[in-house]
Amino acid sequence: MQTLEILWSYFKAKDVFDVVVVSFLFYQLLLIIKGTRAAQMLFGIGALLALFWIAVSFRLYALNWVLSHFFDSFFIILVILFQDQIRSALARFGAGRQIFSFGRKSIAADLIDLEEVIEACEACSKEQIGALIILEKDQGLMNFIATGTKLDAEIHSDILYALFQSRSALHDGAVILSRGKIAAAGCFLPLSKNVEIERHMGTRHRAAIGLSEVTDAISIVVSEETGRISISHDGKLISCQSANDLRKAIEQLMGADTETRPDQFAGDSL
Repeated sequence: MQTLEILWSYFKAKDVFDVVVVSFLFYQLLLIIKGTRAAQMLFGIGALLALFWIAVSFRLYALNWVLSHFFDSFFIILVILFQDQIRSALARFGAGRQIFSFGRKSIAADLIDLEEVIEACEACSKEQIGALIILEKDQGLMNFIATGTKLDAEIHSDILYALFQSRSALHDGAVILSRGKIAAAGCFLPLSKNVEIERHMGTRHRAAIGLSEVTDAISIVVSEETGRISISHDGKLISCQSANDLRKAIEQLMGADTETRPDQFAGDSL
């Protein structure tokens, strides 16, 4: 009798663990697709499943044949449709600190001299000099650093300001800050695939959003046309009305309060 009780408690604990792990995975998936086009695609797949159920229930043979062949390759279709989200999820699991470190400050936050970055952005903003500065967080950016010119220089506002001058050979690209250094300049970044981006936004803004869609990096962009400073994270672009707004946004995104949205203290979002 005692043996049966032990076995029952074992299987019960195993089932609880199983449910908790699956629930956690689904929760992480929902966090990744929240506010993206992937959420709309999930609703579309749900509508197809409902249509398939109707076809089976009411014996709609033609529709049943089409949808059954569609769902035969369901997992392949999922991989194709959600390849960006899957890459993002794998990167998050690879940087396990980001998932299992609730309330912990990002390691990168202690390495970057924030005031030097803000001072450079202010200088570029006043003179309407286009700039794109990337702050690395937990996910490595070596593949993007490799596309530019490696510098490994100290973070200083004068250096950042000089890199974006039109006379500089490296002005037409992104500067990536990694491990407390200016890792590289003139880097090429992926452009955003978001079709809802406003038409007046140029390549610099689209690159800032694009990188934040596929990594956890923070992109700071200064508009060459207006001098406006914006910050992009998790696929969203937020306009900062002042240097103080920019400082608060970076501190919260780099710090422990990762659930706080930057548009709580900044200007209009995309």
